[in-house]
Amino acid sequence: MHKFTKVATAVLAALPLLATAQKFDNLAQTPPMGWNSWNKFHCDINEQLIRETADQMVATGMRDAGYVYLNLDDCWQGQRDAQGFIQPDPVKFPSGMKALVDYVHSKGLKFGIYSDAGAKTCAGYAGSRGYEYQDALQYAAWGVDYLKYDWCNTGELNAKEAYKTMRDALYAAKRPVLFSMCEWGSNKPWEWAGDVSHIWRTTGDIHNCFDCESPATYEHGVMQNFDKQKELRRYAGPGHWNDPDMLEVGNGMMVEEDRSHFTMWCMLAAPLIAGNDLTNMTKETKAILMNKDMIAVDQDTLGVQGFMHRYDNGLEYWLKPLSGDRWAVVFLNRNIGEYKLSHNWADDKVIKDELSKTEIDFSTTYNIYNIWQGKNEGTTAKAYKATLAGHGVVALILEKK
Repeated sequence: MHKFTKVATAVLAALPLLATAQKFDNLAQTPPMGWNSWNKFHCDINEQLIRETADQMVATGMRDAGYVYLNLDDCWQGQRDAQGFIQPDPVKFPSGMKALVDYVHSKGLKFGIYSDAGAKTCAGYAGSRGYEYQDALQYAAWGVDYLKYDWCNTGELNAKEAYKTMRDALYAAKRPVLFSMCEWGSNKPWEWAGDVSHIWRTTGDIHNCFDCESPATYEHGVMQNFDKQKELRRYAGPGHWNDPDMLEVGNGMMVEEDRSHFTMWCMLAAPLIAGNDLTNMTKETKAILMNKDMIAVDQDTLGVQGFMHRYDNGLEYWLKPLSGDRWAVVFLNRNIGEYKLSHNWADDKVIKDELSKTEIDFSTTYNIYNIWQGKNEGTTAKAYKATLAGHGVVALILEKK
């Protein structure tokens, strides 16, 4: 059968599904974890890099820690063929995309790809506008598991309808794909994207500086993206997560800043998508990205985003309810200099979270476990004392004694 005829047949066969089109269920029941090429490599990507990254996700323990999606970002595209099917750049990806996806799958990983709702991507490559169903069929044929879908060069397109179109196209192609919307929060996706995508960006692109504005107007520092999440927690939950963008851990910030960045993303129940060079990680970067207790806070099955309880002189006091009647507690030092912490738990009395219908009652004694120190630190029966480095955190788990 002629290739174009196969396309037409596949699209026609999918038409009955359109009346019940939806995003795929049972994906992203906890925030997705993986790696993406953009933050470190931008357009400097090729087949060898992705194969080496897949190897390193296994060898370093990243895969076993939960990082299962290996995602290509922009600049992988070549030209469309005579029938309109998108093809990978033949120089960067000489073996073709199917062979690369098969290699990633052979490592026990899932494969993610990138496109854009406009005719061109942010880097000027072929976008999916007008080719949504055909691109979805191509991704399915390759075995793609995850799609990051950007919002450059979209002109007057309606964001809700554009993203629904690609959602429907993915569903019609019949291969379950985790759908990641990347329209930067411009159209308040948290208010409408719960039945469209599994995660949605709430901010512009992240920049590898802890607390600054990038010279690029579309990029922001870690804390700038973090601060935009504080009023969005009611929109997050299993299968639909707020996304403050990918991790910059290992990309040039100080170790304390990397640790705080990772900690607060876990407190937000945010997707954990690493963006560093996995072939050249320091022991500190590995220790941050693969801290099992901090990851467990992010991946907790209760699926509730944390909240700031109090701010005092540059210190933020955050709580996140966890399954098993436990709580994650984080003290974040927004100051450049050290902060001497002395916290009397009894002063809090009872803290209620109306969203999760849970409360923490400090008339009860809780055992304290320090996540980053990896040790127990007494109970809440007495004041908690610690010295926080500039831009540093203390992260604790409280469990009833």
